[in-house]
Amino acid sequence: MQAVDPSAADRTSWEAAVRHLYEDAFSFVATGPRTQKDWWADVLAVMERTVPDPRGWAGLDDTAGRRTTEVPAFPFRPPFKADPQRRLTPADVGQRLREIDRASAENLLLALTDGGCTLGNLRRFTESFEELQGMARTLLARYGDAFTCHTNVSVGARRDGTLDFGASHWGYTPMAFYGEDAGLVVVSDTEVGLFWTFDDI
Repeated sequence: MQAVDPSAADRTSWEAAVRHLYEDAFSFVATGPRTQKDWWADVLAVMERTVPDPRGWAGLDDTAGRRTTEVPAFPFRPPFKADPQRRLTPADVGQRLREIDRASAENLLLALTDGGCTLGNLRRFTESFEELQGMARTLLARYGDAFTCHTNVSVGARRDGTLDFGASHWGYTPMAFYGEDAGLVVVSDTEVGLFWTFDDI
């Protein structure tokens, strides 16, 4: 795939970057409208597939066929110790995410291209790291200049909001029914975007 211009966040380039980066992963990529100051509820609406993409752009949902009325946000779920019949709440979402900086978010989008949340996943691509980084920037460019990034991942997490992808291991706060899950939430004034990868078991 030809590298896309990171300053151009049009439908064609954004969808092409999503497909190219995540089509071989077990992924969930979707964007919904931000309607509240407390964006956790908006993230939950995207997880439950109750809102469409505000621009009509296509994401990915490899888990769509497995969700039920009882678990509308599948594969996302309440914390382990919660009543298994309890549905996910906005507070659950907020408690398991922490803010990271933009550079860490760019690298995280690349680490999410397969399970394990490591930049070693990039070995399967023929493009250079710089070209792949351009695709990650295209994904983020959709959300404008003033957005924040949040994740359940703690890859050598530091207090300054950075992730160390050179760490010998990675950690995360579970948010899914699968063995491991890692994701990024991008929050702008008008949209919330989710990029999630699962290790299917």
